[in-house]
Amino acid sequence: MRKINLEGLLFKNGSYETSLNKVSLLAKIAPSFSFYSKLLSIVFKSSYKAKHSLYGNAEWSESSLDVLHALEYVGIKIEITGVDYFKNLEGPCVFIGNHMSTLETFVLPTIIEPFKDVTFVVKKSLVEYPVFKYVMRSRDPITVGRTNPRDDLKVVMEGGVQRLKSGRSIIIFPQTTRTTFFNPKSFNTIGIKLAHKANVPVVPIALKTDAWGNGKYLKDFGKINPSKKVHFAFGEPLWIKDRGAEEHEKIIEFISSKLEEMG
Repeated sequence: MRKINLEGLLFKNGSYETSLNKVSLLAKIAPSFSFYSKLLSIVFKSSYKAKHSLYGNAEWSESSLDVLHALEYVGIKIEITGVDYFKNLEGPCVFIGNHMSTLETFVLPTIIEPFKDVTFVVKKSLVEYPVFKYVMRSRDPITVGRTNPRDDLKVVMEGGVQRLKSGRSIIIFPQTTRTTFFNPKSFNTIGIKLAHKANVPVVPIALKTDAWGNGKYLKDFGKINPSKKVHFAFGEPLWIKDRGAEEHEKIIEFISSKLEEMG
């Protein structure tokens, strides 16, 4: 296990919660402006490093932490639970979670990366996004088009197994699109199939991240709402048996029950 960055999050019993902090007047008046001005600075600096091959795992974790602190700076409270479930897990795994906003893509690295080398399954457009593309490409993600499910399954199976065999964990959001509500019918089994093929466990994640809204014209850049608390809840690892139907239902039940608790 790699040593956690001492500048990173300090987890107590596998948990973290934002401490009370004073929010500036500007952040109170214009939280979206305050947050995105900080985010752009973080992204441009990270992109410069990535473009010049200076952006490794530690830099990714640190810039992700900067985003988390930028959210806290404008008054958003963040709660993380269940980190010990994967922190103490030997070998790589497949993280499977619901997908609510852009927030989890930016913040999950600083939660997971200090303990497990990890990357994402992402839509192809993210590795073509201006400026941000250099950051995403440096993370060696698995890219899918989301237009042909059969092709996407093949890409995830081949690329995912290769990365898992090399010791790198995978984060996957089985929903076809980001949504503020959880619909089990749109939650496919691609992560289950990958874990079964690579013979690794899955770790469920329940996410409530709608404090970072989905924009009307630019979906990735919606309204920032500090009145909404952010939650990340990790569950117990599950090893896939047979075709994984039972484990799939357990993940759905975990996410549904946690989201209900989160309100």
